[in-house]
Amino acid sequence: MSVPAPARLRPRDVLRVGGAGLRARPLRVFLSALGIAIGIAAMIGVVGISASSREDLNRQLAALGTNLLRVAPDQDLFGNASHLPSEAEDMIARIGPVTSVTAVGDTPARVYRNDRIPEGQTGSISVTATRLDLLEDIGVTPVSGTWLNPATERHPAVVLGARAADRLGVVSAGPDQRVWLGGRWFTVVGVLGPAPLAPEIDTAALVGWPVAERLLDFDGYATTVYARAEEESVTAVHGVLAATANPENPNEVQVSRPSDALAAKQATDTTLNALLLGLGGVALVVGGVGVANTMVISVLERRAEIGLRRSLGATRGQVRLQFLAESLLLSALGGLGGVALGVGVTALYATLQSWPSVVPLWAMAGGVSATLLIGGIAGFYPAVRAARMSPTEALATT
Repeated sequence: MSVPAPARLRPRDVLRVGGAGLRARPLRVFLSALGIAIGIAAMIGVVGISASSREDLNRQLAALGTNLLRVAPDQDLFGNASHLPSEAEDMIARIGPVTSVTAVGDTPARVYRNDRIPEGQTGSISVTATRLDLLEDIGVTPVSGTWLNPATERHPAVVLGARAADRLGVVSAGPDQRVWLGGRWFTVVGVLGPAPLAPEIDTAALVGWPVAERLLDFDGYATTVYARAEEESVTAVHGVLAATANPENPNEVQVSRPSDALAAKQATDTTLNALLLGLGGVALVVGGVGVANTMVISVLERRAEIGLRRSLGATRGQVRLQFLAESLLLSALGGLGGVALGVGVTALYATLQSWPSVVPLWAMAGGVSATLLIGGIAGFYPAVRAARMSPTEALATT
């Protein structure tokens, strides 16, 4: 008499049997899946927030341009402060690929909210003389009021940078808004938005070049020159700017590209992200240990079920497949929950920061794949242990 071959488990049967084992212990399953979900959510959140920040930076650079160059005086050989020649702007403007040039100059004046503020409480706000075409070059627009014009640049009128306005308590510009600047009242005609490519403008009170020379003891020397160059010639222009701005002492000139500072900040953020990813990986491993613990306990608690299934004809492979399927399903639940949580955290944080919300598809797919790998490794030993039980041994322990 021949023994009939054991029935084969179809994929649908494997999922049904594995799901039944999980449904029998919902609280334990939830806690184990939560460990996996926290690790995946941490990794997805770090990648998503980093990608959102990078996308915001790319949009800023696309809007502001990466062809802005900054020229400023450096120290001389004896460590003393130097200054740019008065002809520096005109000489830089003669460089072929340079499309526009503007400048600002620091003045010795100080600005206060009113004439009763103690002299030492300046709020670290500088008073800066400016050319009229400054905003076009650095890519900033007023959020209140207007920019200086040929009429107001000759009179006591001031435009405040974003942080300067905040420190002075000026919410909006207007004829009734005045600040005590250089020992006299100046009318606030405008308030600027943030200047990512020229952060020094954020903490400045900007006045016209002529009024600065006439009323604020401004010496007329530019302390910073901003130049826009054709995109394909930025590197070449960068190489000749120092010698062009100060032919006699090019070593006393600093030339920088403001967009590089933003890129360097992003690189710093990437280092921190690597650390956070490592912490997320540790959390994922801890979650995998939780899955393994759950499956080992499940095998010990379900010896009677294993023995009954074996006595009814289930093979070692089928028992092994059942417990391996439970482990994979448990990990998949944690992985999918972690991806959803990570995407939600990324979207919330990006919204609060006014960033575009970006979560790379590879991160989500990698997160689920990682959980399945962890689940397979965590469930392998319990599955093998369950399969090795003989029917008589399993039933004898009930």
